[in-house]
Parts: sequence; C-alpha cells; structure tokens
Amino acid sequence: MDLFILRHGEAGKRIASGDKDSERALTVAGQKEVADIAKSLQHLGVKFDFIITSPLKRAHQTATIVAKTFKNEKKIKDWSELSPEGNRLELYRKLSQFKEQSSVLVVGHEPYLSEIISEIICDGKIGHIVLKKAGLARIRIISSAAPKIQGELKWLLTPRHMKSIAAK
Repeated sequence: MDLFILRHGEAGKRIASGDKDSERALTVAGQKEVADIAKSLQHLGVKFDFIITSPLKRAHQTATIVAKTFKNEKKIKDWSELSPEGNRLELYRKLSQFKEQSSVLVVGHEPYLSEIISEIICDGKIGHIVLKKAGLARIRIISSAAPKIQGELKWLLTPRHMKSIAAK
C-alpha cells in the first residue's frame, strides 16, 4: 500500500479561550496552499483510492480540497483515530485492512502525524520526523500486520517542494 500523509494547511489562530480547537478553519492562504499541493500531486500522476481525515474542521477542509481537485469527494471518510488524541493502534488496525495495491491519503495534525511516520518507518527509535503545515510524506507499506505496520519512507516534502513541482 502507498500511504500518503498530509498535514492540514494553515489554520486560523484561537482568539479566545472559549473557542473550540476542533472548529478552527483553514485561512485563505492555507486553502490556496492546499489547492496548489493537490495540483502538484495531480501533476505527479498520484491517485487516491481512499481519503481518510481527522474530523477536525481544518483537516476535513484540507481533505475536501484535495478530493475536489481529484474529483473524488465521495471517497472522504472521517476517522476519529486521526484526531490529535486518536488511538494509533486502532489507526494501524484500520489501515492494515486496505489491500496491498491501495493508495491511501490520510490528513491530520502535528505532532501526531510525525509520530506515526516515525513509528512506521523506524519503529520510533532512530529519528524524529517533522511534518510542516501542508507537508506531505509518502510511505510504501511493506508489512501491515496489525497492530503494527512497517514501511519505507519514499517522500518527505514541504509545501515549497510541492509548489516547485507544480511550476515545472
């Protein structure tokens, strides 16, 4: 399976202590950046069989922008396992059910996504990955035996990398 991991785009700041973090939306700049990244992925010939997102607004908006670009809005699914306090073991269990030839995009938050990447590619012991806002990782899953999945990092791209790809 090819697992693409995308951090949500730039979101607005929490202004008051009463604001719900789950309702923070993408900024206009964040929306544009995600749209540019989606076009870059199209330019690279990437296709997604499934788009899985955190239910938080900014992540869901990010997934929706990508899905619209690829004309597959019906493929979006919200998984609570991708929320910041999500259960990684349950996430791995659910991911392990996809077929080996599947291409799956997951959209979520930091530091959760970086922790997932580190666990999958190096069992969390050797290094630490940091995923920028609207950053993208591509992992080729080589073993998906739940509760643990293992893979090989193929890409770790910043939004700047993605924009330069689209410009070519």
